[in-house]
Amino acid sequence: MKLDNSKAIISFRIRLFTVTVLYLGYIILSYVAKAFKLNLFGISDTAWTIIFAAIWLFIALLPMILNYQYITYSDDGDAIVFRYFTSGLVGGRKNSVEINKTSYAGYKTETKLFGLISSITLYQNFREGVAKYPPIYISALNKEEKSKVFRSLNLYTPKA
Repeated sequence: MKLDNSKAIISFRIRLFTVTVLYLGYIILSYVAKAFKLNLFGISDTAWTIIFAAIWLFIALLPMILNYQYITYSDDGDAIVFRYFTSGLVGGRKNSVEINKTSYAGYKTETKLFGLISSITLYQNFREGVAKYPPIYISALNKEEKSKVFRSLNLYTPKA
């Protein structure tokens, strides 16, 4: 099985681009061209600018706050492979976890912030013991993608 969440990450990027263009358009029309004055609900232009800036900042920082990562998963062949990197304004370095199916020892999931942030930690058997990999944040995966990954990993989890 192969899986990646490129559509979700591209969707976040397009949303950020759209909000950025709209915000810059508002700034240009309001302050540079002085084309219109926005005085809705008795709130001044400056207050609206601050509100729009806060909305832009929220949308821009949301992927970083929720630890959204671009993830590719594959269990084809002899190994279980996760490749991932952090998305958002500042991209992270690319990481990869490859575990041979015969030495795979299982996984543990963890959720935080009312289930908005979820991660998976993989384990691998070695002669010296069990190694624990750093968590892979699967927050950007939808429920169906998460269940596919869990079903696939459960196929290779050693039975006690």
